[in-house]
Amino acid sequence: MYRILLVEDDNRICTMIRNFFNLKGDEFKIDFAFDGKQGIKSAYENTYDLLLLDVMMPELDGLEVCREVRRYSDVPIMFISAKSGQEDILTGYALGCDDYITKPFSLPVLYEKSKALVKRSKGLIRSDILTVGNITLNPNNGTVTSDGKEIELKAKEYGVLKILIENKNSVVSREQLLNKVWGYDSLFDGRILDAHIKNLRKALGNNAKLIKTLRRRGYKLEDEK
Repeated sequence: MYRILLVEDDNRICTMIRNFFNLKGDEFKIDFAFDGKQGIKSAYENTYDLLLLDVMMPELDGLEVCREVRRYSDVPIMFISAKSGQEDILTGYALGCDDYITKPFSLPVLYEKSKALVKRSKGLIRSDILTVGNITLNPNNGTVTSDGKEIELKAKEYGVLKILIENKNSVVSREQLLNKVWGYDSLFDGRILDAHIKNLRKALGNNAKLIKTLRRRGYKLEDEK
């Protein structure tokens, strides 16, 4: 049996999820925490196979719970949130969540997503820290450092950097970045991408020079020779 911690302040939603999971069999046991502080305490004191976190909660929100749990645990985390904006979703991934489902949600979809996350996590290790030059990106907790100093990035800037560093020394087209980070097709006005590249370069300081612009082709994060 796998243990799930559901951190959600709406008792109706907690009961609904537990009842549905129980109907599907005895594969999961669900514990509840009704605010962020209680969620952090339960996650620290017990061993869980999955955390389901509401984003908007009293005391501490789900984002803070995720950030704190990621300091010491690799447990799979899925957000359940009424916030459906792309910036909200990318922020969740930047903090280290593994999946994100928006309210109102389908109980069968939630169940299958939960099962897939638990199954996939067994026997697997977390992703390695990504590096290029003096830039590091930790996909496990969403932190980025430049010259050893942690820097703050917005969710889309983090997404752009992650794709560039995953493809270091290779050209990533503007269309690929727009598709993967914004979800837009190649006809979308790419000036928004240029603005985020500019902000990213500013945040990276001396390491901004590693981001190369290739006219009419895209961008490349180039390792120092």
